Amino acid sequence: MTATDFEPVIGLEIHAELQTRSKMFCGCPVLDPLVSEPNVAVCPVCVGLPGALPVANRRAVELGISVGLALNCQIRDFLAFARKNYFYPDLPKGYQISQHEYPIAFNGHIDVPGPTGRVRIRRAHLEEDTAKLVHASDGTTLVDFNRSSVPLFEIVTEPDIHSAEGAMAYASAVRDVLRYLGANSGDMEKGVLRLEANVSVRERGTTDLNTRTEIKNLNSFSSLGRGIELEVQRQIALILSGGKVRQATMGWEQAENDRDRVKLVEQRIKENADDYRYFPEPDLRPVPVSREWVARLRLELPELPTARADRFRTAFGLSAADAELLTADRALGDYFEAVVRGVSTPKVAANWMLGEFMRLLNEGGGELSSVKVTADALAELIREVEQGNVTPSSAKSVLADMFASGERAPAVIARRGLTTLRGADALTPVAEKIVTDNPAQVAQYFAGKENVFQWLVGQIMKATKGQADAQQTRTTLQAVLEARRPK
Repeated sequence: MTATDFEPVIGLEIHAELQTRSKMFCGCPVLDPLVSEPNVAVCPVCVGLPGALPVANRRAVELGISVGLALNCQIRDFLAFARKNYFYPDLPKGYQISQHEYPIAFNGHIDVPGPTGRVRIRRAHLEEDTAKLVHASDGTTLVDFNRSSVPLFEIVTEPDIHSAEGAMAYASAVRDVLRYLGANSGDMEKGVLRLEANVSVRERGTTDLNTRTEIKNLNSFSSLGRGIELEVQRQIALILSGGKVRQATMGWEQAENDRDRVKLVEQRIKENADDYRYFPEPDLRPVPVSREWVARLRLELPELPTARADRFRTAFGLSAADAELLTADRALGDYFEAVVRGVSTPKVAANWMLGEFMRLLNEGGGELSSVKVTADALAELIREVEQGNVTPSSAKSVLADMFASGERAPAVIARRGLTTLRGADALTPVAEKIVTDNPAQVAQYFAGKENVFQWLVGQIMKATKGQADAQQTRTTLQAVLEARRPK
């Protein structure tokens, strides 16, 4: 056997912190982990002091149900929590309040664009996040309890994924859903969305589920893909050498001085569910989840990314790739639709959005909410181009100015003198000068080298700083050349 005789079998767990104002079981605020001081959002409940009683966060429950509905899950008719018992420095009370036998959402699926196809969702459950460990350079470990008890929603797939690329596509699709619902920001660099991959391999053509390992705490799509690739390679090499894969937790290690040098290391033998000694949470009684409540939340669901991309393709004539890019973020999709209402050709609007607009947006930090150019203002700029009032090349410069100043396109065009040069009176003197200054190229053109004509057009564009109307420039240049053609 060789490595090509094996295929990966992958299941994913996505841990998404829910965007609530307060924690899962107490009134402490949920803080931005990148800007908040450590250990300022702490109370007896979220650190589990004796006698402190938890109370479930209704908003977190509603967000969990909404995500479950968006993932085509069945919603359980009651809410029940359990204690997951283990001791670790980031969980000093010795247990985590989670859901075990009765997850709030189960038996769902999501259809991922591309070859990945449908991925089944086994379960999605609510729980509390742990504290954050900070490993200092001197070898000590510090604990920040701000994250302790932040609402966490864990989404677990069936082992339906068979490539690293498929895993990344699935995770990206779920992140898009979470962001559309306002359930999670998707900011993986903040640790509010974390990935874990369960990986095994099997002979191609078989349906066996072999011993798996779990890759923990992956905080980017690239690390997810690279981690899976490394683990698949490791397991195949182990099997081919006569060894056996054992169920274990694998950790991601990255070299300090070389971000491209990574490896997986075995951290511990993986626990089974029984090792956590689950039992019903005695401080939280089961709560009924009415069908009316679920029906209301279903009605409040927005149009989701896949459905919106389908509509963009059919209604606006966009390619699948363009539609997917424009609908990955809800705010970006809303902005695009607002632009489309002010232009005649949706495809032209898409080209502007995915081209110069996205370039400037990314240069400015990627926050659409901070952009000074409204959708109506961008549509107005596109109309100026379509009406010939400004050339496409000049319009890019105008848009950059609008990003910086917030001015409307006509004001920028007038202030900078970028109105399109049109008509024989404006263009003929420029064309005559270019022809006069380039006799060698003109002679080549008259000798039959037609491609020199486009070079001369380029010189006119350069001389007018891109403000000359392209079609009229060609017509004018042709007339000037014919007037000088040797008899």
